[in-house]
Amino acid sequence: MKKVIIASKNPVKIQAVKNGFEKMFPNQEFDFVGISVPSNVADQPFSNDETLLGAQNRADNSSNEVKDADFYVGIEGGIEHVETEMEAFAWVVIKSAGKYGKARTGTFFLPKQVVELIKEGKELGEADDIVFKHNNSKQENGAVGILTGDVIDRTKYYTEAVILSLIPFKNVDLY
Repeated sequence: MKKVIIASKNPVKIQAVKNGFEKMFPNQEFDFVGISVPSNVADQPFSNDETLLGAQNRADNSSNEVKDADFYVGIEGGIEHVETEMEAFAWVVIKSAGKYGKARTGTFFLPKQVVELIKEGKELGEADDIVFKHNNSKQENGAVGILTGDVIDRTKYYTEAVILSLIPFKNVDLY
């Protein structure tokens, strides 16, 4: 059984990692453990580069915390200004035996009311809760789920990026 450390205790992120690993490696057994480690970036990353760095830092920091795992997974959600709008996305970084797999989710643009609250200093999850009158939405369906009516919830959203991050580990001879 292979051990997978997920650099989060958020149930959405843990489930997305489980889903991705089970789809990519259906004949293997995994032990999934969520731990809290810092991203060493802002609580609300404001660029593609900062968000990617946060995900990589989470993978690296979890590998420093727990030495005996086979995989370490960092997931970091971020936002970035694009002209007058703001897009949301996340990066997934998976580390194993000194090698990294990385993938970014799809992007979507945030409603003006949410953007205004973010500009005032709120994190995306907090802004979503205020605008949509939810409680702790980032541990449930998140902005993507709220805005799509759960056609794509936060777990599905992250799962595809986890799968894409696992490509180098499924195709070892190519990477």
